[in-house]
Amino acid sequence: SGGLLRAGIPVAAKYVYIHREEGSYPVYLMCRWASVSRSGYYRWRNQGLSETQKRREELTILITHFFHESDQTYGYRRIHAALAERGVHASPELVRQLMHQAGLVACQPRKRARTTIPAQDLHHRPDLVKRNFTANKPGQKWVGDITYIPTWEGFTYLATVMDCYSKKIIGYAIAGNMRTQLIAEALHMAVRNCPVTRGETVFHSDRGSQYTSADYAEIMNTYGIRASVGRIGSCYDNAAAESFNATCKKEVVNRKIYPTRKHAIKDVTAWIELRYNQKRLHSALGYRTPNHVHQQWSQHQKAA
Repeated sequence: SGGLLRAGIPVAAKYVYIHREEGSYPVYLMCRWASVSRSGYYRWRNQGLSETQKRREELTILITHFFHESDQTYGYRRIHAALAERGVHASPELVRQLMHQAGLVACQPRKRARTTIPAQDLHHRPDLVKRNFTANKPGQKWVGDITYIPTWEGFTYLATVMDCYSKKIIGYAIAGNMRTQLIAEALHMAVRNCPVTRGETVFHSDRGSQYTSADYAEIMNTYGIRASVGRIGSCYDNAAAESFNATCKKEVVNRKIYPTRKHAIKDVTAWIELRYNQKRLHSALGYRTPNHVHQQWSQHQKAA
């Protein structure tokens, strides 16, 4: 219950929560947890509220709960989807208004620094994706990229592989360097988690030197994966992977200070596995989670 009583929630909304929990906890303790006075609470309770006021304040409590449950990353659209999923009806505009009144603002992205260096020797490699980051099934189209994570020990680098069908991160690796071995580990993990179809599965990346190296090409050939690259200097040609990196920075990395690479690895790994894949609602998936979409496809295949 304490998660609903933190700072930033309107006093009236705290009163609504205390009122709903009367009988479960002593009022004086709930007032202490919520940092409100007992006299103020009893005065509020005795004066009564209109049905509209009660409705708005109860919604504010639920909205605040989902906002903090998302680690303060959900905007009003995702909060609206979370409410609807649980049978709570409210318009997106009302959710936006109540979030504004409660001072609930989702964390914002910071300016991205460029770390990959384009290769100049593989202009013949085709773009098999052409900015179409959708797929008809898992294992059909993958995208990958590298991003950096600052720590007091220096940069740590995260390489990921995303399946375009479910937007799930099916492979990742984190290390203190950007060598080809980093992206190779992410690709090996992706193959274990989402088997490829030889000659059909496409892996798309930018023209960074790691992705265009002979060693990496050999690994993809071993698995029968078709290599695809975007144009030099165009972030839009790998927008799905870039979008994931921006989300990771906004929701995790930019909000923390990591004294060691070990701390960063543990934190980012947990976010990918426990929040991004498992809990985070994706607008491109109809506000479903990647794991949910992936599991639905598997169940459908078994039923067929």
